[in-house]
Amino acid sequence: MSANSPPIAGGSSITAKKTIAQPTKAPSDWLGTSLLAAKLIASAAEAAPVPYVKAVFGSVVVLLETVEKVKKNREEMKELCEDTVEIIKIVQGQIKAHGDTAAVKFKGLCEDLERCLQDILNAIEPLKKEPRGFRSRFKEVVKWSSTADQIAGYQKRIQTLRSNFVLTATVDTNFQVHKLTTLGFNVAVPQVIQSINNCPPPSRIFHGRQIILNKMQAYFSQDIGKQHIFLLHGLGGAGKTQIALKFIQESSQFSDIFMLDASTTDTLDAALKNITVTKNVGDTPQDALKWLASKHHDWLLFFDNADDPKINLNSYFPQCSHGNIVITSRNPGLCVHAGLHSLVSDMEEVDAVELLLKSAAQETTLANMEIAAEIVKALWYLPLAIIQAGAFIAKSGALNSYLALYSQNRARLLSEKPAQSHDDYAWTVYTTWEISFKQLSQPAATLLQLCSFLHHQGILEKMFHNASTYKFKPTGPSKEELKKPLEFLSQFLGPTGVWDSLQFMDVTTELRAYSLINFDMNSGTFSIHPLVHSWSQSILADQQEYHHSMIAIVGMSTSTMTNDYLQLASLWLLPHVDALLQGGTQTTPDFNYEYGRIYYFSGRHQRAADLHTDLLMRQREILGKDHPDTLRTIVFLAVTYKELGQFKEAGELEVSVLEKQKITHGEDHQDTLHAMGNLALTYQNLGHFKGAEELEVVVLEKRREILGEDHPDTLHAMGNLALTYRGLGKLKEAEELEVVVLEKRREILGEDHPDTLHAMGNLSLTYRGLGKLKEAEEFEVVVFDKQREILGGDHPDTLRAMGSLASTYHDLGKLKEAEELGVVVLEKRREILGGDHPDTLGAMGNLGDTYRNLGKLKEAEELGVVVLEKQRQSRGEDHPDTLRTMGNLANTYYTLDKLKEAEELEVVVLEKRRQFLGEDHPDTLLTMGNLANTYYALDKLKEAEELGVVVLEKRREILGEDHHHTFVAMRGLQQTYERLGKSKEAKRLKVLIKRIEGRKR
Repeated sequence: MSANSPPIAGGSSITAKKTIAQPTKAPSDWLGTSLLAAKLIASAAEAAPVPYVKAVFGSVVVLLETVEKVKKNREEMKELCEDTVEIIKIVQGQIKAHGDTAAVKFKGLCEDLERCLQDILNAIEPLKKEPRGFRSRFKEVVKWSSTADQIAGYQKRIQTLRSNFVLTATVDTNFQVHKLTTLGFNVAVPQVIQSINNCPPPSRIFHGRQIILNKMQAYFSQDIGKQHIFLLHGLGGAGKTQIALKFIQESSQFSDIFMLDASTTDTLDAALKNITVTKNVGDTPQDALKWLASKHHDWLLFFDNADDPKINLNSYFPQCSHGNIVITSRNPGLCVHAGLHSLVSDMEEVDAVELLLKSAAQETTLANMEIAAEIVKALWYLPLAIIQAGAFIAKSGALNSYLALYSQNRARLLSEKPAQSHDDYAWTVYTTWEISFKQLSQPAATLLQLCSFLHHQGILEKMFHNASTYKFKPTGPSKEELKKPLEFLSQFLGPTGVWDSLQFMDVTTELRAYSLINFDMNSGTFSIHPLVHSWSQSILADQQEYHHSMIAIVGMSTSTMTNDYLQLASLWLLPHVDALLQGGTQTTPDFNYEYGRIYYFSGRHQRAADLHTDLLMRQREILGKDHPDTLRTIVFLAVTYKELGQFKEAGELEVSVLEKQKITHGEDHQDTLHAMGNLALTYQNLGHFKGAEELEVVVLEKRREILGEDHPDTLHAMGNLALTYRGLGKLKEAEELEVVVLEKRREILGEDHPDTLHAMGNLSLTYRGLGKLKEAEEFEVVVFDKQREILGGDHPDTLRAMGSLASTYHDLGKLKEAEELGVVVLEKRREILGGDHPDTLGAMGNLGDTYRNLGKLKEAEELGVVVLEKQRQSRGEDHPDTLRTMGNLANTYYTLDKLKEAEELEVVVLEKRRQFLGEDHPDTLLTMGNLANTYYALDKLKEAEELGVVVLEKRREILGEDHHHTFVAMRGLQQTYERLGKSKEAKRLKVLIKRIEGRKR
């Protein structure tokens, strides 16, 4: 700036940049002059006890010294340097005229200036000696299109700050702009001195949201001179307006700031007219828009509460390519206008805790923070709810008791307007949503309130679509009972009675326009904020009617699903069913059968059994014990009992069903064969393999004869018979059947079908039994990966596949991998099924077996003891699982050198297995071999020899001489012979062992 600029008020040198009528030409050595002036002012400022003023003066000097050393682009920074010197002259003049009182008012501006100068210095300092020149290096560092663009960007910031310093100086000294000329100064007032900011400040307790604020600051700082539109959208009460006000307060780049109430067209028109009055540019809203379109300063329009989806906000935008616009709205549909947008949702917990304690006027102690964390969690981190809670706590001092009060008085606490508030927001949490709710059409309001009885996440259109296809049955709920849900669903049916997805989308779009419901495009699911979810239910006059309607809709939807489909759908349906039936609510109208199926396929077998037991009692009473619906429930209940390990109860039910089906339909009817197959599976689980084999051979023959070789029921029967063969130790026969089943499943159903994966898993078990461990591993990796991808990590089939793969890893000696999977399976089983479920106990036993082989003997023993006690109690002494656990615990005792304890268990297991499975069963032979090893360690060599001879003969006969199990039995008997001094027998086995080893090599 010119050294001859006229002084104002005690020597301050104020000029309005680019507005002086006849600007004085700067000296040719403009940088030297500016640097000298800056140093003199900075030196003089040492006497002023205002640290931030001294700091900014020093920063200006450093900037000028740095620019002086830059060889290129110095001229491009001329205005920037002159403006910074002019700013410090303004501050110097104010200090001289008004002392510290005036200087303090520049605090915020000085801090902004110092930050800006530091940004410039950071860019210039490393480059002043760069041989490639400032322009080249600068472009690399800041990644702008050119050095000139970067300098222009900084120049903009400095000019805005300079204008604000000018404005503050004139206001603080009570000078009116129009009086400046009366003092003899030839000053044309810049537009920025007339800058308008009709925005209120943000709340004094504003906290957090830094990510969004940074995003806004970065967006509005780029592409200077182009138009920017930023949308803040989200639920009412999420804090959108406060974020916008905070951004405006912290920003200094806008020349004029206008806040417009965008809630109605009337308020918008009124706000635009106010601009015309303020700027004296006309008297209509269109005049204001024209003025903004023609004005090339960086004005900002803040459209607040643009919530009405019927208003086309584009009609209120200046039609130009410059200027800045911020919008707050509940309507995410306004994203079409925005260059960038942010969803304003719940706060981070740390910020929410601090906001609560601030609004509650509570100290930030560790104890208070812990209490506050629980409160904000219950409020789902919604800012408005937190502020209301804080106001109540500040008034009542009830920080410790707030949660208890809230649980009993939620609606009241979220509906009361605090007497003392930190901002001028007029609504409470509940009233802000009520205003939106009143704008909804009847279908939209009903959908929201029906969904309030579901879980707040994972809501699918498919649920309602399926329900619309419900077929009535004579024994099901009547049309009168389903009148309300049918009336609701009919609103989404086209003229032909077919579901109209577009109509449903119109209704959900209406809800989304007020952020009362959200949509996730990736998952295709809707969700409702938990507080909105509970509020929309609380305002219902007849909650029971809506509750029963939603129970019916989910039941109707499920009734259309096959078991295969429901197996896939059960996990996303389960949270909704839990929400609908919380507190033991009866399914009225009666859809207990459907809800029981959901619980069954979700792995919640006890809940499924409870529902089906209750249903069975009523069906026997109303329909009779022989009615098809009664028998259907019995069949499903028996299947559920088997999942619970209650095989005896399942068998009793299935025997009764089989008898009824034979009498009613005859031996060859599909229902009879189905009942026969179910009973055979129960016999398998009871260890009655001979009885199972007899039934399954009949079933398979009948299926082949009636349905053909490729029918799903035939393949199912083939797979079941293979399972029984495996249980009988007939592994070759099992393999032959399972290979056929898998080939057919792949051909007919494809690789990813659940039945194909089930067949693959079964064959892998047989391969494992045959010692084909590599083949077993390959199949089980595929099954596990596909089950996890299709069903999710927590599904029973996924966990079963994971456990099976862990067992194969164990047999392969990959013990670390087996342990990792085993730990996950056990944790999931405990979490989902509980500690006493058969699958949980099975996972515990398998992990214990892996621990033993890893040498973690104490852990293995602890798990084994727990499992055995629980299985004896729940399944009895003779159950196959109990005997398996007993054998595994005996192995652990053997490894721990607790040989007596091992012997006692193994004697019991061997007796039971001989009794139930026969002498030739693989499990019997396994136990026999283990007991032989224990006898050997106890020096009971004769007993060891007797068992060893039997085991080896059976292994050779059943598995062949080269099988791994045969080889182990041979080596064990050889060692026993050596200890007994039977050198001839020992030598014969030793030669045979070497021959086998040679063949394997």
